[in-house]
Amino acid sequence: MKLKVCGMRDSKNISDLIGLQPDFIGFIFNNKSKRFVADFLQIEMPDSIKKVGVFVDEDIEEVIRKVRDFKLDYVQLHGSESVSYCEELKQKGIKIIKVFSVGNNFDFGVLNPFEAVVNYFLFDTKGKERGGNGIVFDWRLLENYPSQKPYFLSGGIGLEESDALIEFKEKEVSKYCYALDVNSRFEVSPAMKSIDKLREFKSKVL
Repeated sequence: MKLKVCGMRDSKNISDLIGLQPDFIGFIFNNKSKRFVADFLQIEMPDSIKKVGVFVDEDIEEVIRKVRDFKLDYVQLHGSESVSYCEELKQKGIKIIKVFSVGNNFDFGVLNPFEAVVNYFLFDTKGKERGGNGIVFDWRLLENYPSQKPYFLSGGIGLEESDALIEFKEKEVSKYCYALDVNSRFEVSPAMKSIDKLREFKSKVL
């Protein structure tokens, strides 16, 4: 499994994180988020680390502009974006991670229309905020996953979940889990991550 660290903003913190070589770094462009990136930091990143821009029901032209200006490798759509919205971005050559908030009664059937227009799904915990709630959902729900499209597992993942994740990786339910997405549980303050905790997590789980 790969590792995505989301909600980054501080240049020194990002430089330190690059030393850990995560596979993806996420930057949140939703101005309602406490991890909002007002202007993209000009930090040299190796090609091996992919830049992900996180958007919530953003005007599509603004998404396209930020992809171009900040050379984003992926956009992560965290709102109620439609299939046609995703299709329009796809036609521009933009790679898409589409987020779905999972509660106990989540209907995996909602994924079907998006199969052909996104690169990955991301499953986060249904909560008060659009991500960053720090709450884990019941991963057993993924036993109902009907697709073969790889997905990101998100939602309250921290060091405390290390043993559970090692166990999860050994089960059939993890077959299409492409990456783990971490954020709030590794923060010392909004958008500031503990590199030591991330290092420990990576060595234990990945």
